[in-house]
Amino acid sequence: MTRWTSADIPSQHGRCAVVTGTGGLGFETALALASAGAEVIVAGRNPKKGVEAIDKIRAAAPGANIRFETLDLASLASVAAFAARLRDLRGSLDILVNNAGVMRPPTWQPTAEGFELQLGTNYLGHFALTGLLMPLLMEGQNARVVMLSSVAARQGKINLDDINAKDRFDSMSVYSQSKLACLMFAFELERRSVANGWGVASMAAHPGVSRTDLLHNAPGRRSAIGITRSLLWFLFQPAARGALPTLFAATAPQAKGGGYYGPDGLGEIRGFPAPSKIPPQAQNQTVAGRLWEISEEMTGNPFADTVPPT
Repeated sequence: MTRWTSADIPSQHGRCAVVTGTGGLGFETALALASAGAEVIVAGRNPKKGVEAIDKIRAAAPGANIRFETLDLASLASVAAFAARLRDLRGSLDILVNNAGVMRPPTWQPTAEGFELQLGTNYLGHFALTGLLMPLLMEGQNARVVMLSSVAARQGKINLDDINAKDRFDSMSVYSQSKLACLMFAFELERRSVANGWGVASMAAHPGVSRTDLLHNAPGRRSAIGITRSLLWFLFQPAARGALPTLFAATAPQAKGGGYYGPDGLGEIRGFPAPSKIPPQAQNQTVAGRLWEISEEMTGNPFADTVPPT
């Protein structure tokens, strides 16, 4: 694959995208999509940061068709409210980038519904959001869903017996589980879309190791990993480069449903978009199917209305 960059994004005029997350990778993804002509809805939990992000994007891309909507992925009520607003405003959606996330809080923390914070925010909130927006995506033009995974998914394991890590909490293990769940969901969604004729392509991407505030926000700047992020910043590729696999998955004609894309450099840590190596555990369809069932139970069956009654 040649060195694909944001300059290779096809025109996105006439297409509408939702991108979760206001900073780092989310910001760069929204900026690139808006610069390519898409109508972009940036969704995040902090209105102040959301407005600041929109202002910066408009300054960088004059005339950008972009706005902010409040969405807290750690609250299923907030997810449902956001989806309802979008369904009231629009009849279709073309791109959904499930990007927002949290990483390595120092202690077990709950979402509004009592789920472990990383699992609830990174995975369950996006699972619910995707299900509630599927009717719009099914009306979209060559609609795509892109799930953000991570190199950490390689070490991930889905603990079906203690998915909320209440018996034993290790922040990195739970983060890895959440990102493996995102990857498995992307593949399972693709399989179900094909089987049911939903017409929505589902794929996943990961940014390698990128220079964002993810490690500063949850573990904290004074944590060991936060200090590493601050002092060894030069080891992390810029967020704009880290967003390229996501943008490739969301827009490139070469990207296919069921694909997984990441940087092409050594260890997939940095570089340009290319097919990523899929961890063996992510290909376990039995676990993926059970994870889907558990996720529906936990989130209130958000895909219930996706398939019209026969």
